[in-house]
Amino acid sequence: MVDDSVGVGPWPGGHGAWPDEDYYDPVLLAEGDRRNVEDRFRYWKRDAIRDYLDTTRHPFEVAIENLDHDFNIGSIVRTANAFAVARVHIVGKHRWNRRGAMVTDRYQHVDHFQTPIEFAADARARDLEIIGIDNVPGSVPIENHALPKRAVLVFGSESRGLSEEMQVVCREICHIKQYGSTRSINVGHAAAIAMWAWIIQHA
Repeated sequence: MVDDSVGVGPWPGGHGAWPDEDYYDPVLLAEGDRRNVEDRFRYWKRDAIRDYLDTTRHPFEVAIENLDHDFNIGSIVRTANAFAVARVHIVGKHRWNRRGAMVTDRYQHVDHFQTPIEFAADARARDLEIIGIDNVPGSVPIENHALPKRAVLVFGSESRGLSEEMQVVCREICHIKQYGSTRSINVGHAAAIAMWAWIIQHA
């Protein structure tokens, strides 16, 4: 069911008043645009939105180890889209639940690597520093810690964190300092905090 309270209806004035720029989608102009996109992208074709975002993306990436078909992956992809992250990497199992992404994966570059070694080789070939995010022995607080501008932030699974294989390929591992009784926070929330930490340093 389409929520008529979201977005906009058909282009005002009918077909004769339609804009003629190529990035507009005739179907959306005729039927309205109820997608989860910013108003500046209303009526735009999906590929046109992605192509525009490619001109504004930040020079950092994120990776998620998909060890358990983690339901948080979709949320991380959605946050990566919100922060204009250049690319998202899924490391491990290829299949993941896209529901949490709220279709933002259509506008975000998402690729897949079978192993941490394969992922690390690609990152290093593109001069990206691999920064793990996990509260493991030897990790440093991310607060006030200088993050590389060309970085890929890596998150582990909700239940197991970063695998030993992934920890080995990281240049360093940061943790988010906590002040209550819980040992850890949800990995989707941790990813949002870590991406924000990069944004306030470099964006």
